[in-house]
Amino acid sequence: MASKLPTEQHFQNRQLGLFQQFLCNTDDERQRFSNSIELWDAVPRYSISRQAMVKMRDERGNLPLLQLEFEYRGTKFSVSIQATQIEEKDENNKPKKSKDGKPVTTAYYPSANEELVEEVLRKLAVDQEHGFLINEKSTARSGVVFSLYQLREELKQRGHTRSFDEIKLSLDILSGSNIKIIANSPTSIDLPFGKSNYLAALTGVTRKDMTIDPGKKWMAQFHPFVTASIDKLSYRQFNYHQLMSHTTQLARWLHKQLILKYTFASRLKPFEIRYSTIKRDSSMLYNYTRPRKAQEACDFSINELITNGVLATLERRIEAGERGKILDIVYTLVPSNEFVAEVKAANKRQTS
Repeated sequence: MASKLPTEQHFQNRQLGLFQQFLCNTDDERQRFSNSIELWDAVPRYSISRQAMVKMRDERGNLPLLQLEFEYRGTKFSVSIQATQIEEKDENNKPKKSKDGKPVTTAYYPSANEELVEEVLRKLAVDQEHGFLINEKSTARSGVVFSLYQLREELKQRGHTRSFDEIKLSLDILSGSNIKIIANSPTSIDLPFGKSNYLAALTGVTRKDMTIDPGKKWMAQFHPFVTASIDKLSYRQFNYHQLMSHTTQLARWLHKQLILKYTFASRLKPFEIRYSTIKRDSSMLYNYTRPRKAQEACDFSINELITNGVLATLERRIEAGERGKILDIVYTLVPSNEFVAEVKAANKRQTS
Protein backbone atom coordinates (compact mmCIF):
# COMPACT_ATOMS: atom_id res chain seq x y z
CA MET A 1 0.00 0.00 0.00
CA ALA A 2 1.43 3.39 -0.98
CA SER A 3 2.38 5.73 1.83
CA LYS A 4 0.35 8.87 2.25
CA LEU A 5 2.31 11.86 0.99
CA PRO A 6 2.84 14.72 3.45
CA THR A 7 0.76 17.84 3.00
CA GLU A 8 1.45 21.40 4.17
CA GLN A 9 -0.01 20.76 7.62
CA HIS A 10 2.43 17.88 8.16
CA PHE A 11 5.37 20.30 7.86
CA GLN A 12 3.85 22.57 10.50
CA ASN A 13 2.49 21.00 13.67
CA ARG A 14 3.16 21.31 17.37
CA GLN A 15 5.12 18.07 17.93
CA LEU A 16 7.35 18.70 14.95
CA GLY A 17 7.80 22.31 16.00
CA LEU A 18 9.16 21.20 19.39
CA PHE A 19 11.58 18.85 17.61
CA GLN A 20 12.83 21.77 15.51
CA GLN A 21 13.33 24.21 18.40
CA PHE A 22 16.62 24.35 20.31
CA LEU A 23 17.66 26.08 23.49
CA CYS A 24 20.32 28.46 22.17
CA ASN A 25 21.02 32.18 21.88
CA THR A 26 21.63 32.84 18.19
CA ASP A 27 20.78 31.48 14.73
CA ASP A 28 24.44 30.54 14.29
CA GLU A 29 24.26 28.42 17.44
CA ARG A 30 21.06 26.81 16.20
CA GLN A 31 22.82 25.63 13.05
CA ARG A 32 25.21 23.64 15.22
CA PHE A 33 22.50 21.58 16.88
CA SER A 34 20.50 18.48 16.01
CA ASN A 35 18.63 15.81 18.01
CA SER A 36 19.75 12.43 19.30
CA ILE A 37 17.09 9.72 19.44
CA GLU A 38 16.50 7.67 22.58
CA LEU A 39 17.41 3.96 22.12
CA TRP A 40 17.69 4.18 18.31
CA ASP A 41 21.05 5.97 18.56
CA ALA A 42 22.31 3.33 20.99
CA VAL A 43 21.67 0.47 18.54
CA PRO A 44 24.92 -0.77 16.87
CA ARG A 45 23.32 -0.49 13.45
CA TYR A 46 26.38 0.66 11.46
CA SER A 47 29.08 -1.57 12.97
CA ILE A 48 30.34 -3.58 9.97
CA SER A 49 32.85 -1.79 7.75
CA ARG A 50 32.89 -2.05 3.95
CA GLN A 51 36.24 -3.83 4.23
CA ALA A 52 34.79 -6.44 6.62
CA MET A 53 31.86 -7.02 4.25
CA VAL A 54 34.25 -8.05 1.46
CA LYS A 55 35.52 -10.91 3.65
CA MET A 56 32.00 -11.91 4.73
CA ARG A 57 30.37 -12.16 1.28
CA ASP A 58 29.98 -15.55 -0.41
CA GLU A 59 30.87 -16.22 -4.03
CA ARG A 60 27.54 -14.80 -5.17
CA GLY A 61 28.01 -11.54 -3.27
CA ASN A 62 25.54 -12.40 -0.50
CA LEU A 63 25.87 -11.53 3.18
CA PRO A 64 24.40 -13.58 6.06
CA LEU A 65 21.81 -12.31 8.51
CA LEU A 66 23.84 -10.25 10.99
CA GLN A 67 23.10 -11.00 14.65
CA LEU A 68 24.31 -8.56 17.33
CA GLU A 69 23.69 -7.90 21.01
CA PHE A 70 24.02 -4.79 23.14
CA GLU A 71 22.84 -3.34 26.44
CA TYR A 72 21.14 -0.03 27.02
CA ARG A 73 20.21 1.31 30.44
CA GLY A 74 20.46 -2.16 31.97
CA THR A 75 18.33 -3.93 29.35
CA LYS A 76 19.78 -6.46 26.92
CA PHE A 77 18.77 -6.23 23.27
CA SER A 78 19.17 -8.49 20.27
CA VAL A 79 19.60 -7.01 16.80
CA SER A 80 19.14 -8.75 13.44
CA ILE A 81 20.23 -6.91 10.29
CA GLN A 82 19.31 -8.15 6.84
CA ALA A 83 21.59 -6.79 4.13
CA THR A 84 20.15 -5.38 0.92
CA GLN A 85 21.09 -6.51 -2.59
CA ILE A 86 22.35 -3.71 -4.82
CA GLU A 87 22.37 -4.22 -8.59
CA GLU A 88 25.84 -3.68 -10.07
CA LYS A 89 26.26 -1.32 -13.04
CA ASP A 90 28.90 -1.19 -15.78
CA GLU A 91 30.81 1.89 -16.96
CA ASN A 92 27.80 2.91 -19.09
CA ASN A 93 25.45 2.64 -16.10
CA LYS A 94 23.85 -0.48 -17.56
CA PRO A 95 22.98 -3.44 -15.30
CA LYS A 96 25.72 -6.03 -15.21
CA LYS A 97 24.69 -9.53 -16.26
CA SER A 98 26.09 -12.90 -15.25
CA LYS A 99 26.89 -15.64 -17.78
CA ASP A 100 23.36 -16.98 -17.43
CA GLY A 101 21.88 -13.51 -18.11
CA LYS A 102 20.83 -12.74 -14.52
CA PRO A 103 21.52 -9.36 -12.89
CA VAL A 104 24.72 -9.22 -10.84
CA THR A 105 24.05 -7.99 -7.29
CA THR A 106 26.18 -7.30 -4.22
CA ALA A 107 24.89 -7.29 -0.66
CA TYR A 108 25.55 -4.40 1.73
CA TYR A 109 24.93 -3.79 5.40
CA PRO A 110 24.58 -0.12 6.35
CA SER A 111 27.97 1.15 7.56
CA ALA A 112 29.83 4.42 8.21
CA ASN A 113 28.76 6.17 4.98
CA GLU A 114 25.11 5.42 5.69
CA GLU A 115 25.48 6.60 9.30
CA LEU A 116 26.65 10.00 8.05
CA VAL A 117 23.83 10.23 5.50
CA GLU A 118 21.17 9.44 8.12
CA GLU A 119 22.70 12.02 10.48
CA VAL A 120 22.46 14.67 7.76
CA LEU A 121 18.88 13.72 6.84
CA ARG A 122 17.86 14.20 10.46
CA LYS A 123 19.67 17.52 10.56
CA LEU A 124 17.80 18.66 7.43
CA ALA A 125 14.55 17.59 9.12
CA VAL A 126 14.95 20.21 11.86
CA ASP A 127 14.57 22.83 9.15
CA GLN A 128 10.89 23.80 9.05
CA GLU A 129 10.86 23.63 5.26
CA HIS A 130 12.05 20.02 5.12
CA GLY A 131 10.90 17.93 8.10
CA PHE A 132 7.40 16.46 8.35
CA LEU A 133 5.33 14.49 10.86
CA ILE A 134 2.13 12.62 10.01
CA ASN A 135 0.23 11.46 13.07
CA GLU A 136 -3.38 10.88 12.08
CA LYS A 137 -5.77 8.04 12.94
CA SER A 138 -3.04 5.79 14.36
CA THR A 139 -0.80 6.50 11.35
CA ALA A 140 2.49 7.89 12.62
CA ARG A 141 5.28 8.67 10.18
CA SER A 142 8.07 11.22 10.08
CA GLY A 143 10.65 12.14 7.52
CA VAL A 144 12.31 14.76 5.40
CA VAL A 145 12.05 16.24 1.92
CA PHE A 146 15.44 17.06 0.43
CA SER A 147 17.56 17.18 -2.71
CA LEU A 148 20.74 15.22 -3.36
CA TYR A 149 22.48 18.56 -3.82
CA GLN A 150 21.46 19.67 -0.30
CA LEU A 151 22.60 16.37 1.14
CA ARG A 152 25.93 16.47 -0.67
CA GLU A 153 26.61 20.10 0.29
CA GLU A 154 25.87 19.42 3.97
CA LEU A 155 28.20 16.40 3.97
CA LYS A 156 30.90 18.46 2.25
CA GLN A 157 30.51 21.32 4.71
CA ARG A 158 31.01 18.88 7.59
CA GLY A 159 34.18 17.40 6.08
CA HIS A 160 32.64 14.24 4.60
CA THR A 161 32.56 14.88 0.85
CA ARG A 162 30.69 12.24 -1.16
CA SER A 163 29.75 12.03 -4.83
CA PHE A 164 26.13 11.88 -6.02
CA ASP A 165 26.59 8.19 -6.86
CA GLU A 166 27.97 7.44 -3.40
CA ILE A 167 25.04 9.25 -1.77
CA LYS A 168 22.54 7.46 -3.97
CA LEU A 169 24.12 4.12 -3.02
CA SER A 170 23.84 4.99 0.67
CA LEU A 171 20.16 5.91 0.27
CA ASP A 172 19.54 2.60 -1.52
CA ILE A 173 21.27 0.71 1.28
CA LEU A 174 19.35 2.56 4.00
CA SER A 175 15.99 2.04 2.31
CA GLY A 176 16.67 -1.62 1.47
CA SER A 177 18.28 -2.94 4.66
CA ASN A 178 16.01 -4.30 7.38
CA ILE A 179 16.72 -4.14 11.10
CA LYS A 180 14.92 -6.03 13.87
CA ILE A 181 15.40 -4.94 17.49
CA ILE A 182 14.14 -7.07 20.39
CA ALA A 183 14.45 -6.43 24.14
CA ASN A 184 15.58 -9.55 26.02
CA SER A 185 14.39 -8.86 29.52
CA PRO A 186 11.75 -10.20 31.96
CA THR A 187 10.20 -6.73 31.80
CA SER A 188 10.57 -6.36 28.01
CA ILE A 189 6.79 -6.49 27.55
CA ASP A 190 6.84 -2.74 28.23
CA LEU A 191 9.82 -2.06 25.97
CA PRO A 192 9.74 -1.25 22.26
CA PHE A 193 10.05 -3.89 19.57
CA GLY A 194 10.96 -2.78 16.09
CA LYS A 195 11.24 -4.34 12.64
CA SER A 196 11.60 -2.00 9.70
CA ASN A 197 14.01 -0.79 7.07
CA TYR A 198 16.42 1.91 8.26
CA LEU A 199 14.51 4.33 6.05
CA ALA A 200 10.95 3.05 6.11
CA ALA A 201 10.27 4.59 2.68
CA LEU A 202 12.17 6.47 0.00
CA THR A 203 11.03 8.22 -3.16
CA GLY A 204 13.43 9.87 -5.56
CA VAL A 205 14.15 10.76 -9.14
CA THR A 206 15.80 8.93 -12.02
CA ARG A 207 19.50 9.23 -12.75
CA LYS A 208 18.64 11.22 -15.91
CA ASP A 209 16.53 13.70 -13.94
CA MET A 210 19.23 13.95 -11.27
CA THR A 211 21.84 14.77 -13.93
CA ILE A 212 19.65 17.50 -15.38
CA ASP A 213 18.65 18.95 -12.02
CA PRO A 214 20.35 17.67 -8.81
CA GLY A 215 18.01 19.99 -6.88
CA LYS A 216 14.94 17.84 -7.58
CA LYS A 217 13.25 16.73 -4.37
CA TRP A 218 13.43 13.32 -2.72
CA MET A 219 11.46 12.13 0.30
CA ALA A 220 12.74 9.82 3.02
CA GLN A 221 10.67 8.36 5.84
CA PHE A 222 12.52 7.72 9.09
CA HIS A 223 12.57 4.51 11.13
CA PRO A 224 9.50 4.16 13.42
CA PHE A 225 11.71 4.61 16.50
CA VAL A 226 12.59 8.11 15.27
CA THR A 227 8.91 8.93 14.76
CA ALA A 228 8.05 7.60 18.23
CA SER A 229 10.81 9.74 19.75
CA ILE A 230 9.50 12.88 18.05
CA ASP A 231 5.98 12.09 19.23
CA LYS A 232 7.01 11.32 22.82
CA LEU A 233 9.60 14.14 23.10
CA SER A 234 12.29 11.59 24.05
CA TYR A 235 15.08 13.20 22.04
CA ARG A 236 17.94 15.40 23.23
CA GLN A 237 19.63 18.32 21.54
CA PHE A 238 23.36 17.93 20.94
CA ASN A 239 26.26 19.58 19.13
CA TYR A 240 25.87 18.11 15.64
CA HIS A 241 28.72 20.22 14.27
CA GLN A 242 31.08 18.73 16.85
CA LEU A 243 29.85 15.16 16.25
CA MET A 244 30.40 15.44 12.50
CA SER A 245 33.95 16.74 13.06
CA HIS A 246 35.15 13.36 14.36
CA THR A 247 37.20 11.38 11.87
CA THR A 248 36.44 7.93 13.30
CA GLN A 249 33.10 6.19 13.47
CA LEU A 250 33.85 4.93 16.98
CA ALA A 251 34.44 8.50 18.20
CA ARG A 252 30.98 9.44 16.91
CA TRP A 253 29.49 6.39 18.65
CA LEU A 254 31.21 7.30 21.94
CA HIS A 255 30.02 10.90 21.62
CA LYS A 256 26.44 9.68 21.15
CA GLN A 257 26.75 7.46 24.24
CA LEU A 258 27.74 10.48 26.29
CA ILE A 259 24.84 12.49 24.86
CA LEU A 260 22.32 9.76 25.72
CA LYS A 261 23.67 8.59 29.07
CA TYR A 262 25.80 11.36 30.60
CA THR A 263 22.88 13.63 31.42
CA PHE A 264 24.48 14.52 34.78
CA ALA A 265 27.68 15.81 33.13
CA SER A 266 29.96 17.68 35.53
CA ARG A 267 33.69 18.18 35.94
CA LEU A 268 33.18 16.82 39.47
CA LYS A 269 31.29 13.72 38.27
CA PRO A 270 33.36 11.99 35.57
CA PHE A 271 31.84 9.35 33.29
CA GLU A 272 33.27 5.84 33.64
CA ILE A 273 33.11 3.30 30.83
CA ARG A 274 34.93 0.01 30.24
CA TYR A 275 36.63 -1.21 27.09
CA SER A 276 34.56 -4.40 27.32
CA THR A 277 31.37 -2.31 27.35
CA ILE A 278 32.49 -0.29 24.34
CA LYS A 279 33.35 -3.47 22.44
CA ARG A 280 30.05 -5.16 23.31
CA ASP A 281 27.70 -2.25 22.70
CA SER A 282 29.33 -0.69 19.62
CA SER A 283 30.19 -4.01 17.89
CA MET A 284 32.91 -2.05 16.05
CA LEU A 285 35.96 -3.67 17.63
CA TYR A 286 35.28 -7.30 16.69
CA ASN A 287 36.73 -6.74 13.21
CA TYR A 288 40.28 -6.54 14.59
CA THR A 289 42.18 -9.84 14.60
CA ARG A 290 44.60 -8.65 17.31
CA PRO A 291 43.24 -7.40 20.66
CA ARG A 292 45.99 -4.78 20.94
CA LYS A 293 44.97 -3.20 17.62
CA ALA A 294 41.36 -2.98 18.81
CA GLN A 295 42.49 -1.38 22.07
CA GLU A 296 44.64 1.13 20.20
CA ALA A 297 41.67 2.02 17.96
CA CYS A 298 39.53 2.57 21.05
CA ASP A 299 42.22 4.76 22.66
CA PHE A 300 42.54 6.83 19.49
CA SER A 301 38.79 7.44 19.27
CA ILE A 302 38.51 8.48 22.92
CA ASN A 303 41.47 10.84 22.52
CA GLU A 304 39.73 12.35 19.50
CA LEU A 305 36.94 13.44 21.86
CA ILE A 306 39.57 15.45 23.73
CA THR A 307 40.99 16.91 20.50
CA ASN A 308 37.52 18.00 19.36
CA GLY A 309 36.50 19.52 22.68
CA VAL A 310 34.01 16.98 24.04
CA LEU A 311 36.29 15.87 26.88
CA ALA A 312 38.81 17.79 28.96
CA THR A 313 40.87 14.84 30.18
CA LEU A 314 40.73 11.08 30.59
CA GLU A 315 42.26 8.50 32.89
CA ARG A 316 43.05 5.03 31.53
CA ARG A 317 43.38 2.21 34.05
CA ILE A 318 44.30 -1.34 33.02
CA GLU A 319 42.88 -4.35 34.84
CA ALA A 320 45.44 -7.12 34.34
CA GLY A 321 45.43 -10.84 35.03
CA GLU A 322 48.14 -13.46 35.13
CA ARG A 323 51.38 -12.59 33.33
CA GLY A 324 50.11 -9.08 32.77
CA LYS A 325 47.34 -10.08 30.36
CA ILE A 326 44.92 -7.21 29.88
CA LEU A 327 41.49 -8.28 31.12
CA ASP A 328 39.82 -4.90 30.71
CA ILE A 329 40.47 -1.16 30.51
CA VAL A 330 38.58 1.38 32.59
CA TYR A 331 38.25 4.85 31.10
CA THR A 332 37.35 7.75 33.38
CA LEU A 333 36.21 10.65 31.20
CA VAL A 334 36.16 14.25 32.41
CA PRO A 335 33.89 16.47 30.25
CA SER A 336 34.86 19.82 28.77
CA ASN A 337 33.13 22.95 30.03
CA GLU A 338 31.47 23.23 26.62
CA PHE A 339 29.98 19.75 26.87
CA VAL A 340 28.74 20.40 30.41
CA ALA A 341 27.01 23.59 29.26
CA GLU A 342 25.39 21.79 26.32
CA VAL A 343 24.10 19.00 28.56
CA LYS A 344 22.60 21.56 30.95
CA ALA A 345 20.90 23.28 28.01
CA ALA A 346 19.55 19.93 26.75
CA ASN A 347 18.22 19.11 30.22
CA LYS A 348 16.53 22.52 30.50
CA ARG A 349 14.98 22.14 27.05
CA GLN A 350 13.44 18.79 28.04
CA THR A 351 11.88 20.21 31.19
CA SER A 352 10.61 23.46 29.67
